[in-house]
Amino acid sequence: MARQTEIQPAPMASERPFVKSWKAFFGRLITNKSAIVGGSLIILLGILAIIGPYIAPQSLNEQNFAVKLQGPSAEFWFGTDAFGRDVLSRILHGMSITFIIGFGSVALAGIVGTTFGIISGYYGGKTDTIIMRIVDVFLAFPGIILALAIVATLGPGLENVIYAIAIGSFPVFARIARGSTLAVKKLEYIDAVKALGASDTRIIIKHILPNVLSPLIVQTTLSIATGVLAAAGLSFLGLGAQPPSPEWGAMLNAGRSYMYDAPHLTYAPGIAIALFVLAFNIFGDGLRDALDPKLKN
Repeated sequence: MARQTEIQPAPMASERPFVKSWKAFFGRLITNKSAIVGGSLIILLGILAIIGPYIAPQSLNEQNFAVKLQGPSAEFWFGTDAFGRDVLSRILHGMSITFIIGFGSVALAGIVGTTFGIISGYYGGKTDTIIMRIVDVFLAFPGIILALAIVATLGPGLENVIYAIAIGSFPVFARIARGSTLAVKKLEYIDAVKALGASDTRIIIKHILPNVLSPLIVQTTLSIATGVLAAAGLSFLGLGAQPPSPEWGAMLNAGRSYMYDAPHLTYAPGIAIALFVLAFNIFGDGLRDALDPKLKN
């Protein structure tokens, strides 16, 4: 009887390089101490932003003049303000506003800046010259001065602060996207895709954009921290969120009149802002090392 030959299963197709590179990235990310510490803080702050209004000891604007300007105690952990409102409750309510400002401004800046940067780098020529000269005009002004001018023109308010920060931040995204696009479009496989008849839109979306995301992701985390600081500065100057908003910069502005009699009014929102910014900066450092491990060496 003839011996039957065993049929070996066909080897599985190897993973796509794009998938493998992102798996390697996540492997480095979860072993990076900076990314773990910063990411854990961001997750904790994000959870508090969601559940903060439900676990706050007092309502947002509940006033009790009998306990105004009291320092931290067992009843009021962060003390009370000039209207007798619980500072801890206002910090928890203001956390969601901080996330909205940070992510909203960076989302606008990232979308606009990345779009113009990729178009500028991909097409070059007059298109590149016109877009980059516009970007240079915005870069000529310090970020906070430009934001001040925009908010002074549009008027104070949370939405206008987001627009102002986004306008001041998009040139950085445009520069980064343009530089990365110039490097990617010189690769041989881009020429091969063009030779196969792919449209410019398909090349940009399918091949250019995925390869320029790494530096843009890092810049996003750092810009969130910068945007929150800028928003706090504008509110501190009276041009951002207006009372009785629990935005942390506005709370700092309201508390500066009582810095000697009730310093907790500035300590609480100041520490909250510092912790928020520190979390995103630490996570951004870890993210940078994970995306490009050569920089760590």
